[in-house]
Amino acid sequence: MPKAYLIAEHIITEPAIFEEYRVKVGPVIEKYGERYLAKRNAHQFLEGGHWEPHRVVVIEFPDKQSLAAWYNSPEYQPPIKLRKESTSDLDMLITLEASRRLGNHF
Repeated sequence: MPKAYLIAEHIITEPAIFEEYRVKVGPVIEKYGERYLAKRNAHQFLEGGHWEPHRVVVIEFPDKQSLAAWYNSPEYQPPIKLRKESTSDLDMLITLEASRRLGNHF
């Protein structure tokens, strides 16, 4: 099965509450086989665009079922509330599934 990715952009409005979220989400997300690929402000633009991200996180999951299981798990529901209390309404979570085909084809 192809790997799945969660790309999150957080615009933090309440740093202390977000830190509580960050600490609590770690153990929950590890349970579902994740691997952080990028955290915080590791992004840059090679070309222009309209997106102005603040804090970008990219997390790899073994597959889309693992990602969905994590997001919908009872353990993650309390941290979701913390995340929403500590970030802007403009926060984004995007999921992607890796291409099944190998090579340089888009």
